[in-house]
Amino acid sequence: MDDLHSAARHAGPEPQVAGAPPVTVVRDAGSRIASNIERVIEGKPEAVTLGLAVLLAEGHLLIEDVPGVGKTKFAKALARSIDCSVRRVQFTPDLLPSDITGVSVYNAEDRDFEFKPGPVFANIVVGDEINRASPKTQAALLECMEERQVTVDGVTYMLEAPFLVLATQNPIDREGTYPLPEAQRDRFMARISMGYPDRVAEIAMLGEHAALDPLENLEPVSDATEVRGLIAAVKSVYVSEPIKAYAVDLAEASRRAAEVRLGASPRATLQLLRMAKAWAAIAGRDYVIPDDMQHLLAPVLGHRLLLTAEAHVSGRTTTDVINRIVRSVAVPAAVSG
Repeated sequence: MDDLHSAARHAGPEPQVAGAPPVTVVRDAGSRIASNIERVIEGKPEAVTLGLAVLLAEGHLLIEDVPGVGKTKFAKALARSIDCSVRRVQFTPDLLPSDITGVSVYNAEDRDFEFKPGPVFANIVVGDEINRASPKTQAALLECMEERQVTVDGVTYMLEAPFLVLATQNPIDREGTYPLPEAQRDRFMARISMGYPDRVAEIAMLGEHAALDPLENLEPVSDATEVRGLIAAVKSVYVSEPIKAYAVDLAEASRRAAEVRLGASPRATLQLLRMAKAWAAIAGRDYVIPDDMQHLLAPVLGHRLLLTAEAHVSGRTTTDVINRIVRSVAVPAAVSG
């Protein structure tokens, strides 16, 4: 493995992003933002770091878990830690697509239609309980999440960077929920679960959060300009050819797995690579290693894989399939620079 790390460092740099700060800046800024979020969300450093990696990789994050474990609070804490525009959308069954994207309204004075932007025109869009809206309303996010633009009445409006959709959802077996369509799930770079806090963290929460909500006094520690610079630094992280081939091998293995009826898409492979670059930069590295891919495979692919009916009956889970994929795919050997 050390030989592979050396090869990644010395195989020759990829073209660098002009004006991008070094990855050490990403590490320091990431630590600062994570520490700020952990003032609200205690005992979940892995979830916090994954959320930051998605932001810096220009992806979108889906937080799925049972009610009451801090999904929305985490989303708000991340949004408040960055001094940029934030809009929150409470998804309900009667929500319309125009309630998200915006609508053209007739202006009697100008005798013309005027576009009223919806909440999607923000740097961070917090979608609370996204799977309580109808599939038609969920589909309103497809264009803006993939192309970072909104088209209304034939006119296209660009969305300002950074742009992150941070959505929460309850498990689909909960009353009043709709399963996200495959196209919608595929646009989320990663899915994480908060999980229940450990005993110590929950006791601390009862003492510290019972009297005062720490979210109320949370101050931003970064801004949109800095985040754009961090994103540029992440793009400059080097990925060797064997690592790229390894990402494709992992995706192809998910498509061939007997328990899977829908494997990873090419978009999933690309997003795995982008998130691995962000993960490496947060760790202070300017190159990606196989461990990054293996660590991120479950968050990136877990919500995309659809298992066969036989796999469900036998009690298999996507986590089981992903673990088997990681064991079965050969780690790339070192290459000469």
